[in-house]
Amino acid sequence: MIDRRLLLLSPDDNVLVLRQGIGAGECLAVGEIEVTAGRSLNLGHKVARRAIAEGEPILKYGAVIGVATEPIAAGAHVHVHNVRSNYTPTYSLPEETP
Repeated sequence: MIDRRLLLLSPDDNVLVLRQGIGAGECLAVGEIEVTAGRSLNLGHKVARRAIAEGEPILKYGAVIGVATEPIAAGAHVHVHNVRSNYTPTYSLPEETP
């Protein structure tokens, strides 16, 4: 069961998106487990749907958005502190040369 405050965008995703902000210490149902938020998280932030191994692709909308830079526990916050983006280097504007 997935907590009603979380949204699964694609059945292939290994992250869930917060439909509303949550406070530190709040419990969330993530699949078969219940986790306690270690910190407050805002609307739109991601949590791991299941355990994600270091080097494993992060899937959102059924597409790879980055790679885990460390192991991520089920229910843990998934963000720039533990993910290397695949999007930014590909879609950033080239630097202008003088």
